[in-house]
Amino acid sequence: MEVKIGIHESPKEIIVELEGEADAVVADVESAIGAEDGMVWLTDKKGRRVGVPADRVAYVEISPDSEKTVGFGR
Repeated sequence: MEVKIGIHESPKEIIVELEGEADAVVADVESAIGAEDGMVWLTDKKGRRVGVPADRVAYVEISPDSEKTVGFGR
């Protein structure tokens, strides 16, 4: 799945490709935002870890896996 995280006062998004369930990501983000001085930590498909301060998260968008195509393929 693809997770996009918008950051307060930043025009760019953080985009991370994850494996697993969307419900688990939602639970992790909610618990981090609820904690004082929390961090949202995500581990992508290649094993890289991404951390975002929870108080800077503007929004989280979760999209299911989509087959990437090249050219005119569908």
